[in-house]
This record gives sequence, C-alpha cells and structure tokens, in this order.
Amino acid sequence: MNEILQLDNVKKYFPIRRSIKQMFRKNHQSYVRAVDGVSLTIEKGKALVVAGESGSGKTTLARIILRAIDPDSGSIVFDGNDITKYEGNKLKKFRTNVQMIHQDPYTSLDPRMRILDIVMEPLNIHNKIKSKQERIEDVLGSLEEVRLEPATDIAEKFPNMLSGGQRQRVAIARSLVLKPKLILADEPVSMLDVSVRAEILELLKNLKDRLKLSYLYITHDLSTARYLGDEIGIMYAGKIVEGGPIEQVLLNPLHPYTQALLDAISEPEPQNLEKEKIIRIKQGETRDRPHTGCRFIHRCLYSMDICNSDPLLAGEEDNHYVSCFIYPV
Repeated sequence: MNEILQLDNVKKYFPIRRSIKQMFRKNHQSYVRAVDGVSLTIEKGKALVVAGESGSGKTTLARIILRAIDPDSGSIVFDGNDITKYEGNKLKKFRTNVQMIHQDPYTSLDPRMRILDIVMEPLNIHNKIKSKQERIEDVLGSLEEVRLEPATDIAEKFPNMLSGGQRQRVAIARSLVLKPKLILADEPVSMLDVSVRAEILELLKNLKDRLKLSYLYITHDLSTARYLGDEIGIMYAGKIVEGGPIEQVLLNPLHPYTQALLDAISEPEPQNLEKEKIIRIKQGETRDRPHTGCRFIHRCLYSMDICNSDPLLAGEEDNHYVSCFIYPV
C-alpha cells in the first residue's frame, strides 16, 4: 500500500443559529455544508495541495483529518487503519503521527513559554517515557532540522525575540519533534513577508524529500502551491471540483473556478499596469451556496440549466478529474 491517507465521501455540516420565530417551525433547520462529500488520497512521501478561496472548507477539512472535530459521515483511513471512530489512547497515538503547522506564527506560539518548552510540549504529552535530557536533545535536533542555529541559544529565547520567519520555523520544529508521517500545513507562509516565504517553502520541500514526509498543504495561493505540491485538489463551497497532478491541472485548468483562480494571480510585469485584469467570473453575483446542483452556478460564466443537477467528479484526462457539465462523462 502506497497511500498514507484516504478520505471517502467525508461530510461536515454546521447548523445555523435560528431566530426564536424559526425555532417554533418544524423542519426549518438550515446548515452550512462546510465539507460536502470530499474524497481524496495522499501517497507516502508526496504533497497534496488543497487550494481554494477563504470559506471553501479547507481548514475544516484539515481539522477533520486531525480528528479535532468529528465528521458527520464518511471514512478516514490513515496508514491502512480506519481512524474515523478512534477515541482515547488510540486517538492520542494516531495524533503522534499527524501534526499541524498553523497559519499565524504570532498566535500559534505561547508568548509566556521559552522556545525549548514550546517545542518540547508534544514530547511531554505523547512521549513521557524519555528522560528530560533525552527530550532536550530531541528539541535541539528538531531546531537544527529547521535551520535555527545555534539551537542552544534559540531554545532559551521567547517568541517575541524572534522574527516572523523564525517563529514559523519554531512551529515547524514543534510539528517535527514527534517524527510524524503526515503534516497538515494550513497556509504556513501567508502571514510572512514575501522575502521569507521562499525560504520557508524551500525548507518544507527539503524536509519532505529528506525525511520522506507526506503533506496536506492548504493554500489560496496557487503560485506557492506549484513549488511544493505533487497533486492538487481545487476546493469550492465544501467540494473538490478539480484534481490531478499539479502541473497538469495548473497548466490546463478545466473547471471554470480553477480558471478564475489562475486569472487572479498577479504577474510582476511592468506592462500589466496598462492592462485591464480580466477574471473569468460573474462580477457582483451572490456567493450563496445552493443546496443542490453545482455550487459555482451563480458565479460561472458558462452555467446552464443542467447545472441545477449535481455534477460528478470524473476523469477528463489521465489522472485529471473535473466536476463540470461542460465536459461529457
């Protein structure tokens, strides 16, 4: 088996709070379909990018995989084991193999703790068998892995004494200290200066190749996705609308939403100042999610009557899948 993670038809709906008048009506409960039937696979040693705009359900999907929240339905198979119903010690052991890098390095690190204690915290929770000295050595080794040197000096500092890029390296070191098999990276460079982003992406890529790590890399920025990813899934309104090898999807986008995302990428060319930016999307249209049919119907330039039915995610090219009625199944 070459898959580290498999999701099959995972769903998560959140109920919308109702007014007092609505509470007395029967069958009036409505939901936000944050994750609506997502299926995906991550191979060992590979990086799967999940890309989409804010509110598309990417972070909710990562939290479901980590079992921070429970899915309403569907299955999650990690390294050959269905972990969907794991509880107690089984769930705790599973989480030693899956770690998360959060988006904001300024809020994900406790300002009252030294870097040594921040990186050691997962070891204190999950690996109490080791002695204090062994845990310190693991922390220093993890700091060296992310190129925070001299590690002994960095370990004694507090987060406010470090730059944003250094803080994110600390967060990466904390995720590595348990030697996980899968890392969930939730927009890990979006809060950093542009000059620092390339360094962090290079570090993540180097760690993936050297330690044979698998990644679920969440982003809305397709330009960074291409550098790190092997496969990509484009997510919109809780659904994967296109997926496949990252070069194939980005060089030949099929779904209208993927095309609009690529149109939105700015290119640093002086002549672009004179050009009108054209994004293939209906301007001013509602972003309300229809309960049935294509979720992109109100913003799509090519919407048809048939789009009121649910399109299937089907293969249009080799290993390239799209959920759109433009392409006959």
